[in-house]
Amino acid sequence: MKILADSNIVFVQEAFGVFGEVTLSNGREITNEKLAETDILLVRSVTKVNEDLLKNTPVKFVASATIGTDHIDLSYLQKNCIGFAHAPGSNATAVAEYVVAAILEMTQRKKLDLQKKCTLGIIGVGNIGTKVLSYAQVLGINCLLCDPPKKALTGSDFYVSMETVLSQSDIITLHVPLSNTGPDATYHMVNSQFLSAMKKDAILINTSRGDVIDESSLIKARPRLGGVILDVFSNEPKPHSNTIAACDITTPHIAGYSFDGKVCGSAMIYEATCAFFFKAKTWRPPNVGSPKITIVLDNNDMYGTLGEAISKAYSIKSDDEKLRKILELKTEDRGSYFDELRKTYPKRFEFCNYSIFSQKKIPSETLQKLINLGFLISEP
Repeated sequence: MKILADSNIVFVQEAFGVFGEVTLSNGREITNEKLAETDILLVRSVTKVNEDLLKNTPVKFVASATIGTDHIDLSYLQKNCIGFAHAPGSNATAVAEYVVAAILEMTQRKKLDLQKKCTLGIIGVGNIGTKVLSYAQVLGINCLLCDPPKKALTGSDFYVSMETVLSQSDIITLHVPLSNTGPDATYHMVNSQFLSAMKKDAILINTSRGDVIDESSLIKARPRLGGVILDVFSNEPKPHSNTIAACDITTPHIAGYSFDGKVCGSAMIYEATCAFFFKAKTWRPPNVGSPKITIVLDNNDMYGTLGEAISKAYSIKSDDEKLRKILELKTEDRGSYFDELRKTYPKRFEFCNYSIFSQKKIPSETLQKLINLGFLISEP
């Protein structure tokens, strides 16, 4: 068999070489012509998989090493008996760590008290939203959960209304799929009405999909917001300059880009492909990191210590600085720069790969929070 794969899928040649010849391609350059002799297509979110791409090709199976499926025409695949798999939950930890890093960075700037004066509204409580909830609870943050489909399905009072989240949250983080139709459509869910209902000086975080936000409304509402953190944009890979300028923190769609998460995604679609073609599994993902990466801490304040540990494990400020350089480029060069940031993104390991060492005694409460966030503790 012949396999065409997005070159950004890690270990794709090692894993899928057992199926046949693997050819790599830039995800945005996968075309119908390139699929003329392809049996298996492996993509990420930048490739639109639909009739235009697949018509009159021999593709039998499509897999996306991503959690979302808004780039896939699932009905077309089903009608044409083309198998499909993706990787739900593979990057949930990475995105949750990104959100925690963003929250601690912004609360430090805004001098917020996370335990006494901060409520986090989580819109969308799937794999990622649930992980964000668990981390927020570790930090002692009060959380409000909003998930209309789950509320309708369960009837549980665990979920509150959108109105409640908007009016009571100091920080709102979005973890919804992109959908254009139905009662729970999320396309431009964040519009002028949504933004005007938010608490004044509230902070908005979006790591889901760019089109969940009407960016023109966001820019108009920016003066009354306390902060904006965007990892995704409506016009990728050429985000609008005024959108970036409106952000306190902005990154190139990498919230879920931990190396751990990428390997997990590759393993999930590999196993699904083996199942589809009734092939025995012969590849196992390697250990991606090692608990030998040591972080030395100096701060003795609880949230100062947590912020220091997280920023040394993952510097969200560095990703922000890199993307902002896009504003210095000509418009025609911005798309390639955005994609290059993603293609050459350095290995980012999740917190579980880091061991904390401190010259000072870390208070037991802070120590437990570090452990619950996934860090290892190295005894002095």
